Amino acid sequence: MSERKLFDNQPDDIAWCPGCGDFPIRNALIGALNELNLKETEVVMCSGIGQAAKMPQYIKSHMWNGLHGRGLPPATAIKAVNPGLTVIAEGGDGDMYGEGGNHLLHAIRRNPDITLFVHDNMVYGLTKGQASPTSQRGMVTPVQPAGVIAEPLNPLALAIATGATFVARGFSGNSEQLQNLMKRAIRHKGFALLDIFQPCVSFNKLNGFQWFSRNTYILDASYDPHDKLAAFAKTQEAMPYPLGVIYEEEGRSVFEESIPAYASDKTPLALRKPDMDKLRELIRRKAE
Repeated sequence: MSERKLFDNQPDDIAWCPGCGDFPIRNALIGALNELNLKETEVVMCSGIGQAAKMPQYIKSHMWNGLHGRGLPPATAIKAVNPGLTVIAEGGDGDMYGEGGNHLLHAIRRNPDITLFVHDNMVYGLTKGQASPTSQRGMVTPVQPAGVIAEPLNPLALAIATGATFVARGFSGNSEQLQNLMKRAIRHKGFALLDIFQPCVSFNKLNGFQWFSRNTYILDASYDPHDKLAAFAKTQEAMPYPLGVIYEEEGRSVFEESIPAYASDKTPLALRKPDMDKLRELIRRKAE
């Protein structure tokens, strides 16, 4: 067996279909974490439910796994109580844009220094093929036999419009660019969204590897991601969709820096010892 890279727990059984786009995303993430010289004990991965949300189980780091669409609230809280950790939330387009859509809006609004990777395969994979928020109009599924009638969500436009400070898109079929985008997203100070196109080989026969390859292009070096209006216009492009950093804003304060508990004491809340006398007094006053 080859020498294990950091963050690679070398699982014996991964519950993804052969050919799934989640595999190259996992490889890119392990590569990015290693190139950033992070330690396994410095990283926390959070997720909800879904095939993409299983990622924390296949990465050697701290992890939190919970309910469908609920990966972002604990990620925000973990960063708040221990700002020195690198916190990554990960899930699918159904998990994060569907069930977790409300949490996404408020995470963007708070601007915690966390990273969100969304595996966007335009379908629900774990629950076997119904339409997701990013499924294209007309797509036929077991639940939508006459075809999807709703417009697909544009997550990049939504993120920029609601104030996200880093918005990007990658493709699992371009591992080198994806790994670099992951590093940039993790290094960014503030809420970072990286939407990742990836084929679902079992339940989405419309948007496969070749479809994503034909219908994407990589932004060239002349593109400026700091122009918000230009970035929003770029999110309106489709077939081909742009890949790269669409928008980046630097210098905005992050959520955990504004928490009053850190105003006079920068010790992480997770490392502080509780003052039991103050706690007893608080309970006594509340009971009166």
